[in-house]
Amino acid sequence: MKRIVLPLSDEAARELRAGESVSISGTIYTARDCAHKKIFALLDANEPLPFPLENAIIYYAGPCPAPAGKASGSCGPTTSARMNVFAPRLLGLGLRGMIGKGEMSEETRQAIVRRGGVYFAAIGGAGAFYGNAVKKSECVAFPELLSEAVYRFEVEDFPAVVAIDSRGDTVYPKR
Repeated sequence: MKRIVLPLSDEAARELRAGESVSISGTIYTARDCAHKKIFALLDANEPLPFPLENAIIYYAGPCPAPAGKASGSCGPTTSARMNVFAPRLLGLGLRGMIGKGEMSEETRQAIVRRGGVYFAAIGGAGAFYGNAVKKSECVAFPELLSEAVYRFEVEDFPAVVAIDSRGDTVYPKR
């Protein structure tokens, strides 16, 4: 398993290969559908974003409330295909990559290649397991969205698989 420490440099991202198991440590941001819509509204209005996009990793997830003594509750990945309408633009603005569940579109795959980015797959149904990798959590935007707000997570040894690499290779079968 390859150990990754975020932020992920251009060089490090380009060394990753589809199918490779990784352990991620560092800062990631959560964002689901509703948060993406609000992020796009800010972008469309030329307003600043509540977190930096440059070299960021967005985890398509909405954490459950944290139990006593924990930084996060269960926090499993959501279906990434719903973010295909958002991912290419965000990658073009500096996003380094995403973590989610399932396939992404051809347009998103091409945007990953243009950016030199990466899409990591996480295991659906393993929310409690992923919640344990969160060492610190802070809501940084849209608290009214509750679990769909944007959270900044500090993660340690967050396991994932490189699902689409910077060359466009993918673990998903071609159709």
